[in-house]
Amino acid sequence: MTILAYICAALAEIAGCFAFWAWLRMDKSPLWLIPGIASLCLFAWLLTLVESDQAGRAYAAYGGVYIASAIAWLWAVEGARPDRWDSIGGIICLAGAALILWGPRAT
Repeated sequence: MTILAYICAALAEIAGCFAFWAWLRMDKSPLWLIPGIASLCLFAWLLTLVESDQAGRAYAAYGGVYIASAIAWLWAVEGARPDRWDSIGGIICLAGAALILWGPRAT
């Protein structure tokens, strides 16, 4: 459930931010902001579904998923194929996210 919540949250956040990008940088209609804001609200709600006792830890781990998802967005939506440094960086970020979220904790 946690991985699915992170992936869906990343897609919602990127889509919401892209709506603002399209409006401000690509001269799209301000109506793009309506689904953009809704998408950002969905993103915030989805992060509450992550199984973590602390919000900060959930958000920190999400950062790695966001970076990997942004690289996938770069390729899928913007048509720019990630290079090896994008790919290696994304893998490192996902490994860090996993360590933050599921690393052993002292009790």
